Amino acid sequence: MLEAYAAYKATVAQRTAWAAAAACQPRECGRMTDMTRVAILGGGPGGYESALVAAQLGADVTLVERDGPGGACVLTDCVPSKTLIATSTRMAVLSESASLGVRFSGGPDGEVGGPEVDLPLVNKRVKELAWAQSADIESRVADEGVRIVRGEGRLVDPQIVAVGDERIHADVVLIATGATPRVLPGAEPDGERILNWRQLYDLPELPEDLIVVGSGVTGAEFAGAYLALGSRVTLVSSRDHVLPNEDEDAARVLEEVFQRRGMNLLARSRAAGVKRTGDGVEVTLTDGRTVTGSHCLMTVGMEPNTRGMGLEEAGVRLDERGFVQVDKVSRTSAPHVYAAGDCTGVLMLASVAAMQGRIAMWHALGEAVQPLKLGWVAANIFTDPEVATVGVSQAQIDSGEVPARIVKLPLSTNPRAKMQGFLDGFVKIFCRPATGIVLGGVIVAPRAGELILGLSIAVQQHLTVDQVAHTFAVYPSVSGSITEAARRLMQESAY
Repeated sequence: MLEAYAAYKATVAQRTAWAAAAACQPRECGRMTDMTRVAILGGGPGGYESALVAAQLGADVTLVERDGPGGACVLTDCVPSKTLIATSTRMAVLSESASLGVRFSGGPDGEVGGPEVDLPLVNKRVKELAWAQSADIESRVADEGVRIVRGEGRLVDPQIVAVGDERIHADVVLIATGATPRVLPGAEPDGERILNWRQLYDLPELPEDLIVVGSGVTGAEFAGAYLALGSRVTLVSSRDHVLPNEDEDAARVLEEVFQRRGMNLLARSRAAGVKRTGDGVEVTLTDGRTVTGSHCLMTVGMEPNTRGMGLEEAGVRLDERGFVQVDKVSRTSAPHVYAAGDCTGVLMLASVAAMQGRIAMWHALGEAVQPLKLGWVAANIFTDPEVATVGVSQAQIDSGEVPARIVKLPLSTNPRAKMQGFLDGFVKIFCRPATGIVLGGVIVAPRAGELILGLSIAVQQHLTVDQVAHTFAVYPSVSGSITEAARRLMQESAY
């Protein structure tokens, strides 16, 4: 996929324009010698967003990126996967539209047809959208005067970055090199039958029987997507249920949807190894059972891209798994060296990476800055239905760590959801017992990632359920369940 990206980029006219502008960067022309020099290793969200902030604050910025602006997030991970999921969601809607009165007309032999996926066309769209997004990012950072260096960077000193034979001297360095799919010994991907998620978009045809190992966010998203596209899917989970680290009510809804749609869920089943069997695969579980299929997708976590970069030699402390240790303003243990994104292991979300990068540059360049607050982070799982969360969790409340009142409204009572035939899911809000300040919430619904913004604002701005309850919501709308839940909590208020 990355080779295709390079060929595609060679035809982009913006590249020529950017190269011409970069030929006389301000620092090379001798006009910015007194400006802070910033070197950023990695062009993903943590890297390019920090580059934009630093450039806008007047720094002389160099961005080192191996594969292309946007990094793995844009080229192989987040953007491609969500593009694929957009197609799968459409397929699911079409497949379950009979209750709305939608019928597929019969063919010449009288049989009724249905939607089918053209996987090569889907994959072509996935790649083209990723390339286009990367080109947009390149244009944006180039407009701000950021110099892009293609290659892999390493620290030879806390303030010197080596890229091949070039030495980049910097006053501030940001490490944003991301992470890569973890490989399970005995289940090494071959790119044909045993795959990691970065290899999916080169498949020539839809997997007939897909085994997904790992039931976390990535595993659940791809299992649901390929099920909707038409594959038979077996999901191997080492835990009691899918999404073991998420809201249990949400995980239960998703499991029910998956099973209703025909997914085979193997709970409390850990994979010991995967091997090719001619035109298929065989997954061996730790209890001796075997599962056979046409393809196997491994989603067993991420490993940081920090090895061999000279970080520890430069004084940057790593944890036992290789993640860069940072504080709440993204500082590492080495002076003038910051880190952001998946390489830090702090909530592997693009939005968190971007915020870490921005905070790092604001802090390094002397701007007022608020430390990263994980309690404000909104997250979304792009399954169907989606699962969006913000603030405190149900587990924290159940354990007694956070006192709170809770209201949960099923989506089946929402008029807009009924009209659209979306009945799986709920809206759940948590608030403080005495003051009614909104502490967090969970939304399980189509496009929950869009709906969660209202609750995110409430959490960050310390709004009360009274204030949310008095906010107008469109009728009918799924967001109306948010204001209704707030009204329920308002009525139960103890003050």
